[in-house]
Amino acid sequence: MGFGQGLSGLNAAAQELDVIGNNIANSGTVGFKSSSAAFADVYANSKVGLGTQVASINQRFTVGTISATGNQFDMAIDGAKGMFRVQDASGNILYTRNGQFYANKDNYIVNAQGQRLTGYGVNGTDLVPIMVPVGNIAPRATDGLTTKTNLDANAPVIHPTSTAQQTGIIRLSTDGGTTFADYEYTVNSDGDAVWSAPGLVDGTDYEMLDGNSFTYQATTPIAASTLPAPDTSEGEQAFVAAIVGHPFDPNDAQSFTHSLPISVYDSLGNAHQLTQYFVKRESATPGESSWQVYYRLDGAQISSHPDASPAELRFTSSGLLLSGGTQTLDITNPGGANSPADDLSINLSYAGSTQFGGDFSPNFTQTGYPTGEYAGMSIAEDGAIVANYTNGETQAMGYIALADFNNLQGLQPVGGNAWVETGASGGPVVGRPGSNGLATLQGQSVEESNVDMSQELVNMIIAQRTYQANAQTIKTQDQVLQTLITMR
Repeated sequence: MGFGQGLSGLNAAAQELDVIGNNIANSGTVGFKSSSAAFADVYANSKVGLGTQVASINQRFTVGTISATGNQFDMAIDGAKGMFRVQDASGNILYTRNGQFYANKDNYIVNAQGQRLTGYGVNGTDLVPIMVPVGNIAPRATDGLTTKTNLDANAPVIHPTSTAQQTGIIRLSTDGGTTFADYEYTVNSDGDAVWSAPGLVDGTDYEMLDGNSFTYQATTPIAASTLPAPDTSEGEQAFVAAIVGHPFDPNDAQSFTHSLPISVYDSLGNAHQLTQYFVKRESATPGESSWQVYYRLDGAQISSHPDASPAELRFTSSGLLLSGGTQTLDITNPGGANSPADDLSINLSYAGSTQFGGDFSPNFTQTGYPTGEYAGMSIAEDGAIVANYTNGETQAMGYIALADFNNLQGLQPVGGNAWVETGASGGPVVGRPGSNGLATLQGQSVEESNVDMSQELVNMIIAQRTYQANAQTIKTQDQVLQTLITMR
């Protein structure tokens, strides 16, 4: 038995304890990957081994627990394949699983070491340092509008023009039915009969051809609807009620059935109120219903649909939209002289609208929005950097890149939770999260260390026993040598 084997065992056990100690020390380090020592025996042309040696220090690239942090810049790689690609101040590329990032004074997204996170632009394929998407989002002019609604089938027809009153003639008797005379009447706006000259005499009893009678009181009007049906054989004429017309006027609530104001936006992001006025009309086609739609932008008529040419919606007897479901609203210089903006052309759809016997129930969407200030950002699963703005809009500003290697064990640790590629690791395979087999991301989260504290403590006990056992072999060898020296 020689001292060499024991010494090699002591060295190996000491190195294993170093590895275990490093693992335990980094049990709270975000993105840390634990290591383990691999040993190999040593022979030199003899049947008796010369001890052991540390063959390699292997890192375990298993996924650590993902914990939410709430920090908008934090991100975790949710899977084994993929590492963040960062760039230091000298332009060197490093790789890390630590997703703790923040924005520096130049609005670059960096880690604690000041290394910049890299990724892709919205449309490009070049890898560049990622910046926080500060600034305003450009407004979008409204170019699409949908209005899906039910128009009340029970609403009365509104006539655009009035029709002339027609005179009714009825025969009445003042002597008990012996002698009859013709009396003319019209109907006023209240529906009451108004008698033409000579008219009826106040307080006089009158008998009608059907045998009914009444006493005329000048202070108590007679409703025209209570007069009997005409006896045309006796020369009576029926009264045809006059139609009171209401030409469209947004200031006259009797000239439209329903109204719907909607905010739309011009090319400068200024809001304008587009109001749709729905008017039920008398249909010229039996079995169909007709509605006209008038438009106002900030109270003014629009060029493509002036009041003389309103849109027309036609519905079947089942209440389904038959025609008129698509309109194009052309609006010239919506901003006026003080805020000139591009002309608006809005594609308006009434698809899915109905005419049933129910309340007016509008639902609408439109594509425009005003400008908005940057309010924050979030990270999507596919690595998209999504900027959030005060106008409620979001916009993808770029994509984070992940890198993977054929041989992760070939990467060289350089400290600061980072590795660099080597010839043994091979070149990186770079892509967006979720593509090419790469893992996805979780925003506002980090990946904790994958150190298993229980396992490390058990390994420490084993390494300690190994160290003690190797020390014992050296002690025994010393005793054997001492015995040989003292022999006479």
